[in-house]
Amino acid sequence: MSHALKQVFNKDKTFRPKRKFEPGTQRFELHKKAQASLNAGLDLKVAVQLPPGEEQNDWVAVHVVDFFNRINLIYGTISDYCTEQSCPVMSGGPKYEYRWQDEHKYRKPTALSAPQYMNLLMDWIEVQINNEDIFPTNVGTPFPKNFLPVVKKILSRLFRVFVHVYIHHFDRITQMGSEAHVNTCYKHFYYFVKEFNLIDTKELEPLVSVWVGSGD
Repeated sequence: MSHALKQVFNKDKTFRPKRKFEPGTQRFELHKKAQASLNAGLDLKVAVQLPPGEEQNDWVAVHVVDFFNRINLIYGTISDYCTEQSCPVMSGGPKYEYRWQDEHKYRKPTALSAPQYMNLLMDWIEVQINNEDIFPTNVGTPFPKNFLPVVKKILSRLFRVFVHVYIHHFDRITQMGSEAHVNTCYKHFYYFVKEFNLIDTKELEPLVSVWVGSGD
């Protein structure tokens, strides 16, 4: 592993503790299967496809947790440069501003700095993925009816982290020599949400010109 990638995967720079799968569980086995596909160098469009005989919600749940962990790592590498002063608004360039809303303190969409937004976002996602009523870990426990709506909200909000990093902090990623890793992570995320129709196409617009110009 290159020095740059070691920096990306430095656990001390992780924005949040990694959510792990318990060994011996179905999710752990699915996680290993997903990682094996990636490590084998499979086309990412193929790697995201549902394996034969597996349940789609299980496959989606595993990937949501994995993307949460990976995007945490990516944001962790630039978090020292994403400050109240450098990023007073959570945005993706002048055209896109993201406002925070939740069921507690911010009941109306509220303009926040990027670091404030990121902290609230990661806290909120942690609560969702650790909630057994939404992300059940026991084999045979059915997923709730609101599982996919919650997943769509998680992924659309995680996508905003990519938008902010690409548009406002990619110089830092480049300085570290980590752009290939970040690009691969983004492509993996993009193909996955497209495969299962988990993010509205309009939400993906801010990064269309960044990478999808390859014709995909």
